[in-house]
Amino acid sequence: MRQFFSMLFKNPLTTFAFFTLITLIFLVMITPWLGLEDPNVINTGNKYLPAFSDNHILGTDHLGRDLFSRLMWGTQLSLAVGVSASLFAAFFGSLIGILSGYFGRRVDNILMRGIDMLMAFPYILLALAIVAVLGPGLINALVAVVVVNVPFFARNIRGVTVGIAHKEFVDAARLAGMSHFKIIVFEILPNVLPIIIVAMSTTVGWMILETAGLSFLGLGSQPPQADLGSMLGQARNSLISHPHVSVIPGLMIFLIVICVNLLGDGLRDALDPRLKSGALSRPAAATKVQVDENEKKSYQHNQDALLSIVGLQTRFNISHRTYKASNDVSFHIKPGECLGLVGESGSGKSVTALSIMGLIPSPPGVITGGSIQLDGEELIGMPYERLRELRGDKVAYIFQDPLSTLHPLFKVGDQLIEAVQVHHPISRAEARAKAIELMEEVHIPNPVDRLDSFPHEFSGGMRQRIAIAMALINNPSLIIADEPTTALDVTVQGQVLSILDQLRRERGVSILFITHDFGVVSQLCDRVIVMYAGKIVEEGATNDVLESPLHPYTKRLIQCVPKLGRGKTALHAIDGLPPLTCDLPPGCSFAPRCHKASENCTRVEPTNQIVVDRLVKCHEPEGVE
Repeated sequence: MRQFFSMLFKNPLTTFAFFTLITLIFLVMITPWLGLEDPNVINTGNKYLPAFSDNHILGTDHLGRDLFSRLMWGTQLSLAVGVSASLFAAFFGSLIGILSGYFGRRVDNILMRGIDMLMAFPYILLALAIVAVLGPGLINALVAVVVVNVPFFARNIRGVTVGIAHKEFVDAARLAGMSHFKIIVFEILPNVLPIIIVAMSTTVGWMILETAGLSFLGLGSQPPQADLGSMLGQARNSLISHPHVSVIPGLMIFLIVICVNLLGDGLRDALDPRLKSGALSRPAAATKVQVDENEKKSYQHNQDALLSIVGLQTRFNISHRTYKASNDVSFHIKPGECLGLVGESGSGKSVTALSIMGLIPSPPGVITGGSIQLDGEELIGMPYERLRELRGDKVAYIFQDPLSTLHPLFKVGDQLIEAVQVHHPISRAEARAKAIELMEEVHIPNPVDRLDSFPHEFSGGMRQRIAIAMALINNPSLIIADEPTTALDVTVQGQVLSILDQLRRERGVSILFITHDFGVVSQLCDRVIVMYAGKIVEEGATNDVLESPLHPYTKRLIQCVPKLGRGKTALHAIDGLPPLTCDLPPGCSFAPRCHKASENCTRVEPTNQIVVDRLVKCHEPEGVE
């Protein structure tokens, strides 16, 4: 609850709206005890008194009635009608939407066609028609406002329910024997309730305006009963001669509606868990950098390397926590070399790779330390224009799921051509020829014809080959491949790895390959780095690391890989879970899961050691006495 109000009051406009509405509601609730004049008492001798007259702080109207008293009683009535209309419309609209989305088929057709019929009429004309049939009056105006707003709730809630009704947890409830009523109440409703609340908060303002509009036309509250709309309607004839009579209720309507809408926006933000984490914040074009320039100059880089990373520190500031995703990471990649980056999920592999070209979303990500040089050029803090030139040209990225990175509405040929023309001033014909050449190199059959196909017309393996072709189309010096074979079957995975290895050797491209699979590492990589809890724990030649791992974590990871053709062997697993990088334990991060951990491991953080030409961060390396 504290986090909810913290998020709600984070926006100053929402804070203003909240306290303004609370003050208004409090005042209208105590109106009967304020000792105000009777709002319906007529005194024509005092008509049109100006504001701040004796005993009439806001003046009087054309019948001499006290405007302040009528304003307070009218505001009370308008708020009551607006909230009531919103509740009724939300109840009936949400009920229709949930039933339609959950049952589907015939129920959906019947209910939604009825909603379509209501939506076929302009809502204000439909409201006028309903009041014309039922007769003028506040209750009839309330009914009209509810009816015209039911479709809004029904359509929105139906759309949300359709997406939820086919989720696995709903199927599990059906298999468990739960009735439709229980599934709707206990499984569907809790998931759509935040949407209903947000929709109600935004429609209260509309309904106050709609009710005021009907009253303004004489179809809502009837004399002598006052609401804000009727007060405004009765004062329209004196707008020029005595403007205060109409301005006062008009300003109150404006204040209530604007505050309700601002509060609705704040409630939407506070109830959305993605906004709490900053996931919906629009990220900057490049990762935010908070590194001292003098500090970067002090780092010693490998001069023979194409890519050199020294002391990289990437943080995620989420709420009051700081996650150390990449913590003092240092490594290099030489021209034509393939470096494997291995570790469990959450170990910092992808964050490290994304940090290279400033692709970590900010907020919440920020680079707080280190230096990254590509071919001697500093990348951290580089101007965005230059960074954008390097992205996709000198450094290319292959993501895990090409279906989510390829644009579904554009042909693959157009996307390949665009990738070239963004960086190089060549004609479309030349770019098309280059795209065909690359598609042939990655072994896509009939490349001329397939160039005009959409991504969904390719299989998973073929889409990944398109992604590889797109990465290679500008002859990059470095390719970052983030688990590009995870979603593929073993046969297609082998083909993709073979293509990558062949292209690397023919073109001399360097590759940073991120994976969980040591089998992939043994097939493709020259060297391997093992990461744990945002830190590098071991680095060395691939064969050396696989045959005689030094760090206990590396050894346990290798033991977890099933080995075929060796008879019955135990399938190992690493006990426990990786630690949260916002709350790392003292000493070695792997100590709570390590079978060799000593008291020293839990107190003192290990430093980098060089053991037989390999780097290891461990107090007690494997095989070392």
